[in-house]
Amino acid sequence: MKKQSMNAITMKRSLATRSIILVVACVLGHKKSDAYVVSSPSGIDTPTAAPDTTQLGTLEVPHVGIGTISWSSNDLFNLENKDLENVVATAHASDAAFFDTAERYGSHMKTALGLGYGDTEKMTGKFVQRAKLSQGPRTMEPVIATKFTPIPWRTTAQSVVDACEQSRKNLGVEQIDLYQIHMPDIVHPLRFLGKDASKDEIYWDGLAECYHQGLVKNVGVCNYGPTLVEKCQEALAKRGVPLASNQIAYSLLGRHNGAQETVDKCNDLGVKVLACYPFAMGLLTGKYSKDITRAYKEGRDLSLTEAKKTTLELQDLAKYADGDGLEIPIGGINPLITTMLSIAEKRDKTLAQVALNFVICKGAIPIPGCRTVAQLEENLGALGWRLSETEVKMLELEAEKLGFGFDGAGFKRTGEKFVGYGIEKFRLE
Repeated sequence: MKKQSMNAITMKRSLATRSIILVVACVLGHKKSDAYVVSSPSGIDTPTAAPDTTQLGTLEVPHVGIGTISWSSNDLFNLENKDLENVVATAHASDAAFFDTAERYGSHMKTALGLGYGDTEKMTGKFVQRAKLSQGPRTMEPVIATKFTPIPWRTTAQSVVDACEQSRKNLGVEQIDLYQIHMPDIVHPLRFLGKDASKDEIYWDGLAECYHQGLVKNVGVCNYGPTLVEKCQEALAKRGVPLASNQIAYSLLGRHNGAQETVDKCNDLGVKVLACYPFAMGLLTGKYSKDITRAYKEGRDLSLTEAKKTTLELQDLAKYADGDGLEIPIGGINPLITTMLSIAEKRDKTLAQVALNFVICKGAIPIPGCRTVAQLEENLGALGWRLSETEVKMLELEAEKLGFGFDGAGFKRTGEKFVGYGIEKFRLE
């Protein structure tokens, strides 16, 4: 590989094999450069250096995961989507098959009707099995994380075990790699009658049961702040169960409202943070900063530059991007995007790769949504190199100077859950 003063990306395309090799290298001080390779589903191309991985409980996983919340079947009656199957096959061939899903994720049409529980688990499991059968064993085995949803009628530890059994069947596995509680117990439709006793500790007992029964390899939580995550870790430890992870919304634009404190606390506790919304719903990829990223986006794959969002989401995202003069100052996030662009151009990276690498540098594993192979390739380009300490501080300073953080768009909020009867709010503090 030809070395440059910073880091280099070498891409070779072979029309005969339709393979894609993306080698990302970075020199950090006197350390040897690492490389990461994106291989075609055919498995012809093999990595030339150890992948950029980290430990998640007992699992070795790539430093970037694959979120599945936006996955949906193209067929009303069958769980099939060729684009998503290609994503899974490419990730598997690249030793980067780390998927995060949940029992409540499902095809969009069914989910809108309150149906589709387990659909995304079934699709993920099916596509992973197909990739394993067609490609054979890889250096790194696929990892699938899924989640238990706290709802009012789940009132016992056994309800966690029962849901885990169903998720295990949906995924088609003997053991779930990582089983997480989706959020604290905040759904209390009868709160106005005084019926709002927390079931968090009951659910922790359920996680411990799943672990001791051998249904899961590791357990985790989601949307827990510093106090609750430490309390959960202590409760599980009394039952001989380690807490592997805590998934929260975290990004360069989303370090407020207790998010950074939670990351710091988890790092101290040895609990790995999984960071959802690492792009702040696309804001940090430049999709919505039309003026300053117009030239940057020319010639790029449409899945990297166009958004699939609701009208309400687009309105909120446009407000963050350019400002409205009321909630968000005029100019929005443009000063931050400009700084990110300067770093990206210097390093021959993309805005998305800079955004993901920032999260990695803070000790977390970003879990960006991914629907196409082009998106997967770009995401994996965040591996094998690191921003310098100076660059991290530059980005943090520019983000802080904005005077606001990203709280979500439309009905997707980082501190709220729409739960049918209304909206329940929570804070990581």
